[in-house]
Amino acid sequence: MNASTYDRHCSEIVAQTDLLRSLIRDAHHLRTPVPSCPGWNVGQLLRHLGGAHRWAEEVVRTGAEAPPPDGHFRDLSPYADENPAVLDGWLGEGAALLAETLRTAGPGAEAWVPLPRLGPAAAFFARRMANETVIHRADAFLAEDARFTLGEETAVDCFGEWLELGSQPEMSDRHPELRELLGPGRTLRFKATDTAPGTAADWLVDLTGEAITWRHAPREEAAVTVRGPLTDLLLVAYRRLPARSPGIGIDGDAELLDFWLERVSFG
Repeated sequence: MNASTYDRHCSEIVAQTDLLRSLIRDAHHLRTPVPSCPGWNVGQLLRHLGGAHRWAEEVVRTGAEAPPPDGHFRDLSPYADENPAVLDGWLGEGAALLAETLRTAGPGAEAWVPLPRLGPAAAFFARRMANETVIHRADAFLAEDARFTLGEETAVDCFGEWLELGSQPEMSDRHPELRELLGPGRTLRFKATDTAPGTAADWLVDLTGEAITWRHAPREEAAVTVRGPLTDLLLVAYRRLPARSPGIGIDGDAELLDFWLERVSFG
């Protein structure tokens, strides 16, 4: 990962958190259920995200050789009735601390990572936490019926990272049901319809081999092609938006798309 991309990820952690904070700043309560995260309300979602920021910061700062305990942002039952004013400052503080630690460490800093093929710990967590914040911001905005928008560069990176995560061998080892996706003729193409010329916003997911792979292949045909605005495609891939939403076009084997969406998930 080059220095400018790393710096953008560090900045995005704070910027996306600030956008999320703007949503809750005038809220009277945070008890709205989050449909895309069943069992959580908005306050619990924010506690999860802020806890993940602090957890990743600890990994990078200490050079941890094993993952620290993460129960504080997995068990959210104590956070059912959060105070928006308290949570606002807490979120901002954690995001800023994570970005500062990442910048101090530099992209090559080593520590434990869940998927070693995806780079040194600092680079991995900078990208992962930037995009985790993006998607959980979408969760909160959709729950509150607020308009969710996203910059093109950020959306493209977020989509690409999702495909990289899903194609790692460790993911199939941990989730054997992913291997059920593999089979002859099974390819999916996702094509954004609203990006600037030259933007690499056309992805082909290939399930025909012995492992899940993906590539940019704008001239290849696929068994099913999904077209739509870039941010909507991202939300479909993350199962935050139904595939059969207005503005999304599906050509070809729609059942393959449904099958793929059933097997991929994001907490």
